[in-house]
Amino acid sequence: MTESAAPTISRSDVGLRSARGPILLAVMLSVGLVAIDSTILATAVPAIVNDLGGFAQFPWLFSIYLLAQAVSVPIFAKFTDLVGRKPVMLLGIGLFVLGSVLSGFAWSMPALIAFRAVQGLGAGAVQPTAMTIIGDIYSVAERAKVQGYVASVWAISSVVGPTLGGVFVDFADWRFIFFVNVPLGAVAAWVLARRFSEDVHRSRHSIDYAGAALLAAGTSLVVLGLLEGGVVWPWLSVPGVGVLAAGVASLVAFVFVERRASEPMIPPWVLHSRLLNSTNVASLAVGVVLIGLTSYIPLYVQGVLGTNALVAGFALAALTLGWPISASQAGRIYLRIGFRRTGLIGTAIVLVGMGLLILLSPDSSVAQVAVTCFVIGLGMGLVASPTLIAAQSAVEWNVRGVVTGTNMFARSIGSAVGIAVFGAIANAALAASSGGKVSTTASAIPARVLDPALHQVFLGTGAVAVLMLVAVVLMPERGAARDTEAASATSD
Repeated sequence: MTESAAPTISRSDVGLRSARGPILLAVMLSVGLVAIDSTILATAVPAIVNDLGGFAQFPWLFSIYLLAQAVSVPIFAKFTDLVGRKPVMLLGIGLFVLGSVLSGFAWSMPALIAFRAVQGLGAGAVQPTAMTIIGDIYSVAERAKVQGYVASVWAISSVVGPTLGGVFVDFADWRFIFFVNVPLGAVAAWVLARRFSEDVHRSRHSIDYAGAALLAAGTSLVVLGLLEGGVVWPWLSVPGVGVLAAGVASLVAFVFVERRASEPMIPPWVLHSRLLNSTNVASLAVGVVLIGLTSYIPLYVQGVLGTNALVAGFALAALTLGWPISASQAGRIYLRIGFRRTGLIGTAIVLVGMGLLILLSPDSSVAQVAVTCFVIGLGMGLVASPTLIAAQSAVEWNVRGVVTGTNMFARSIGSAVGIAVFGAIANAALAASSGGKVSTTASAIPARVLDPALHQVFLGTGAVAVLMLVAVVLMPERGAARDTEAASATSD
């Protein structure tokens, strides 16, 4: 048992409505720190691989980051209930900036991968805490408007990130993509330290150390097995089977430990709710699709279509620009027709975009890729935000952090597993096309070999988009309608 501070911030505790403005600004700055990094790195992958080598290892730049984020999200979400939102957010920013500085000085691919893990830990604190704060101080109806402000951060990042990445790669050095996080992190921390205050009271809590350790070990081993299987070792070899088996065993043990823990990292009741299960699966699918596109679209534009990093960055920006545009309007839509129907419209648009993606060829233009990404982004914005808000709206304030953390964990683990699976698919396809050998540099892979390999990845993202549709279909209509009615009443 440990004695710690539990946050008591709520809409009534904040008092004056104007006090929420600086808090929202601080949250937006913190989200911006992670948002820019999510787009700026993808355009620099070919340059990093050409400099440090290790094409077969490059998916780890994303997977280790996402894995560290995934396993730390529920842990940090729990600590927001123990010590408050502000300290966790400041810790997350500090870890993210530290990881960025170390990444900028990386001397090899393994070193860069290790430093990306530190960044991932920081992101694991920032993202769920930011969304929990918004859920704390704004009603469902108000969040429909606030979502537009938060979405604008991603919109700006979708342009600034790829552009900066392309500029640094083409005219300076790829290492600057990490150093740019330092001033942004400093500003975010300064605003939080000066403007964000919260009242806390002392209470006693039991930290689920065993659950945290098993969750981290299980997810790490599963992702390791998926990423290295068929590349470092054969799928049916002792390590190929053993690593995956050990990961699954750890996750099974985690489930049993959580049933007995007094304050589990992920409470069992979360898994007994149809609404939370469906929204979490949708969030997982969102993570898989997002990482598949952000990791491989720039590589396709550069390696298959033959453009530079700056042009590839603009093509990817279309995805992250369409997303916030639709997300900013999602509130108005779900207040009228409900969360479930809004999500169904979004998944339908995503599937249209996936059809366009699969039809791309070496003769396609960059404009076609950009339009395809924009369409998918429009659909994703109508899925990700409404499903998260539906989950938050279904529970009381005192468990909103856990629910938000679980939803973000599902999305993070989806991205981590997605990059591992897609990396395995791409490497296997490349090895089959090149006689069993995969080049260590992206520029050395012929377009005729790279194109079919990346299309295998795009087919995989399409399959996951179908899973996303199924998850949204399974969302309970009554729960969505009830939440919408409550939101409308609040806004009247």
